Amino acid sequence: MKNWKVWQKNLIAAAVLVVVCAGIYMNWMYTNDKETADLTDTLDAQKVLSEDGLILSGDTAAGSNANNTLTDYFAAVRLSRQQARDSAVELLQEAMAYGSGEETSQSSAQLEQIIQMALTEAQIESLVVAKGYADCVAYMSEDGISVAVASPEGGLQQTDAAVIADIVLSQTEFTLEDIHVVEVQ
Repeated sequence: MKNWKVWQKNLIAAAVLVVVCAGIYMNWMYTNDKETADLTDTLDAQKVLSEDGLILSGDTAAGSNANNTLTDYFAAVRLSRQQARDSAVELLQEAMAYGSGEETSQSSAQLEQIIQMALTEAQIESLVVAKGYADCVAYMSEDGISVAVASPEGGLQQTDAAVIADIVLSQTEFTLEDIHVVEVQ
């Protein structure tokens, strides 16, 4: 009789485990279908600033739902960026809470750097939109800054790239070689 009760408990535990695993698998399948498109699917042309001038690479093609696609693209990029930052901030706050003096000061410095980068990105985005562009997303790293801009009518010209680069140069300490302007069509 004791063997039967042990078997019953093990059978119930196994059934619960199978149900939980099935739920995790279904959740993964559902969210996997809803992921945002790859950058190569959404970006038609990339324009990069350097000392030599404006360099155009990639093919240009127009989409049928350009406004809707652009809105979705910029919203997805902002959401992804915010989620990554929130995760980093959470880890740094845990390190500060459980760390020693030196670890706490390093975590605090990294947290301050993340906050400063977020503020600078937001300021650059606001200034670019204020210059008349439909939408924009800026992403800063230690190596440089990428600014994805909604394609204006007639495409992004050298003057547009120069205006955007000027905004970035005025708000950051990056050089012209560190600035990448990406046209999103």
